[in-house]
Amino acid sequence: MLVLGAATIAGAWAFQLVGGYVPCALCLQERIPYYVGLPLALAGLILAPWPWPSRALLFLAAVAFVIGAGLGVYHAGAEWGWWPGPASCGATAGPTGDAGGLLNDLEHIRVVSCTEASWRFPNASWGLSFAGWNAVISAALALVALRGALAMKRRDYGSSSVSQ
Repeated sequence: MLVLGAATIAGAWAFQLVGGYVPCALCLQERIPYYVGLPLALAGLILAPWPWPSRALLFLAAVAFVIGAGLGVYHAGAEWGWWPGPASCGATAGPTGDAGGLLNDLEHIRVVSCTEASWRFPNASWGLSFAGWNAVISAALALVALRGALAMKRRDYGSSSVSQ
């Protein structure tokens, strides 16, 4: 779960920084469940010898990824035109420190719409966009976290199997 989640968020950053894909405001919101869920899952793994805190953390990670899957479904549905996207979706670049830089930025700013998929895989009209893949991966991560939370059994780590 940690490897898939970390690879997913690293992939999102790579598409942005290396591939040049500018994320819309909703894309950036879809990253938040990873920023919350992955540390919770890691803490749950570290606390595995203590079942109840570990289970609670894994359950909270599952909730974070369910929210992420919901955001992905909402975003993908807006891209497909099934429902309207957010009215406030637009450019995500922050302002520069000086007025000259701001004017230069305004000349080169690219407004990114939440309702248009900038990439699909497979490269076909029916392919999944970044948002669609996020929905699938977030749902899988939620299921893994939930399974981990429900499957943990109370163990007595303090007892020794060596007879005295």
